[in-house]
Amino acid sequence: MAVRGSKTAAERDVVIRGRGITVGFEDRLILENLDIDVYRGEILGIVGASGTGKSVLLRTILGLQAKQSGSVEILGTPYDDADERTRRLIDQRLGVLFQQGALFSSLTVLQNVELPMREHLKLSPRLMEELARLKIDLVGLATEAAERLPSELSGGMIKRASLARALALDPDIVFLDEPTSGLDPIGAAEFDQLIATLRDTLGLTVFMVTHDLDSLYTVCDRIAVLGDRHVLIEGTVADMLAFDHPWVQKYFHGVRARRLEA
Repeated sequence: MAVRGSKTAAERDVVIRGRGITVGFEDRLILENLDIDVYRGEILGIVGASGTGKSVLLRTILGLQAKQSGSVEILGTPYDDADERTRRLIDQRLGVLFQQGALFSSLTVLQNVELPMREHLKLSPRLMEELARLKIDLVGLATEAAERLPSELSGGMIKRASLARALALDPDIVFLDEPTSGLDPIGAAEFDQLIATLRDTLGLTVFMVTHDLDSLYTVCDRIAVLGDRHVLIEGTVADMLAFDHPWVQKYFHGVRARRLEA
């Protein structure tokens, strides 16, 4: 696993800062007093057992899930206290790939990728189409895929089309929710490599919720493990392997993990 740069945590540029995040549903707390930092240019993998709040954390940072307390700062701006115009400007710098792709079924791939541009930018139809086709090519989809409906795509193609839409506005930060879920090992490895390549070429910061050990080992610069309603540990794979916690030990020292270490 590659680690970018030699700067200490104190010297690195924090692009997402969460402090004291508490989220619950009815009488059940999912996250409690959670702190998290995401550094510019890194791929941060968010991992944890099912139900530990990984997707809830992603949605909370994006303002899609209400929290009971805490604060979120994005790109140096307190997101919670920002006015509507400021939030809109921040949102334009964020791209999101939801777990099932969330493409609009009645729109072609091209139209799905154009959608954020129509909402946020004042561009001519011709320029929007040119930019959308550029994004489609960037994620490795064939030219003819642009005219297809989501129902005509394979699972891997849906992931790539959704990623193209997430990149439509040239974001600074991309949020990925289980991006390799449902893909075969070869497709998952190719998607991981695509993410790493895009991070390096476009200067992206990537916040990735995943269960995929291969992704954690091969493309994530850091890992944050959620458990007991907060971040149990954050660091490199080596930090995970040395951390004395039953779930972390079982996850990173299990049969599949030993295969990856071999």
